[in-house]
Amino acid sequence: MKDKIVTFLKDTFAKLKQLWGHLLHRLNRREAEIRKSYWNLAPEDRARLRLFLICTSVLMLGIVIGLAFNVNRPVKLERSDKSLKIENTGAMELRLQGVELNPSIYIFQTAVSVAVPVELNVPGRLAFNAEKSKVLSARAPGRVERIYAFDGAEVEMGSPVIEMYSPEFISAQQEYLLSSKTAKVLESSKTMSDLLGDAQITQQAAANRMRNLGAGDGDINQLEKSGKTQSNLIMRSPIKGVVVKRGVEPGAIVNAGDVMATLANPKELWFLGNIYEQDIRKIQKGQTMILRSESYPDKEFIAKANYIAPAIDPETHALLIRCDVENADGLLRPDMYVSARLKTGEAEAVVVPQSAIVRMREMRYMIIKTGPDTFRRFAVKGYDLDGKRFAVTEGVEPGMQVLTDGAVLLNDRFAKQEE
Repeated sequence: MKDKIVTFLKDTFAKLKQLWGHLLHRLNRREAEIRKSYWNLAPEDRARLRLFLICTSVLMLGIVIGLAFNVNRPVKLERSDKSLKIENTGAMELRLQGVELNPSIYIFQTAVSVAVPVELNVPGRLAFNAEKSKVLSARAPGRVERIYAFDGAEVEMGSPVIEMYSPEFISAQQEYLLSSKTAKVLESSKTMSDLLGDAQITQQAAANRMRNLGAGDGDINQLEKSGKTQSNLIMRSPIKGVVVKRGVEPGAIVNAGDVMATLANPKELWFLGNIYEQDIRKIQKGQTMILRSESYPDKEFIAKANYIAPAIDPETHALLIRCDVENADGLLRPDMYVSARLKTGEAEAVVVPQSAIVRMREMRYMIIKTGPDTFRRFAVKGYDLDGKRFAVTEGVEPGMQVLTDGAVLLNDRFAKQEE
């Protein structure tokens, strides 16, 4: 290219020199006419003509100087020290000629194959253990007089929750007192043993009626000692837990069967997970799962499967699995979304930190070092181990120099070269 430019300039200069000679010859012959024509021009036209001649002379002089001084000197062309090759498989090879990566930022490790657990991820949510939850319902018509424990309140077993007025409860107390007094009178008479037995049976039936209405043994003993009826029935908590939901307000009229409060133990939870059809064969009752929650990313919770649904949900096409969850610390909450991991076997894989994985869209990539200044990026397959490590099951071979730190930065160089 350089030689063609030089030849073109030389030919141009020769033609200009020839034209200049013809022009001078004609000027010499018509010098008088030219001078006369020049002075006949207007002053401003003469100025323009002089300016044109000066510019032409300067241009010609520049061409002559350029050809005269070192026209054959080598021209230094800037070359790119980076090159990118794209393989048929989609893998990319990047060469950084003359570039040395900072070893404190870009860290490579030798890939080693180890045995890792093969796990099944089961999405789901938490719920109260229905077997350990209780509902306080009205056993007879009445009126709510007082509420001791509102939503979210912690209750102990036997602590008061709701106080209500119930005519049936008052009637049951009166029946109990009457049968109790009758039994005491008949106890002193040995000739009326048959009537004493009937009175004791009536007394026990009245006590059971009070229990069915919601009274406890303490209420019955207090009635026995005082001999006076209570105007209101105090409904007490049958478990230790919290008031999950309250269904009545003070002063409300309730009928038999109306739900007044729902109680549950927050430390007794269930995990309700969804198993997809292709994984049903891997699930068995009694298996142990590891639960992880976004609220506590560094903590694991143990769950044990206690129920597998007999049929697939027609809407989600998934099988419901239920597990008892150990929540002794009370950290987990019902309706939390959690993910369970179930170990189903073992496999050989290359374990790398999550920083070695480059995620783009639905694909996962890794970068290895193939030469002093050559790097290769390719897609891999695998799964997360514990949120901090990634098990590569396909794509990486033992012995490869894997980039474990700085993969995102080096991937930016791949992206720039790809553009």
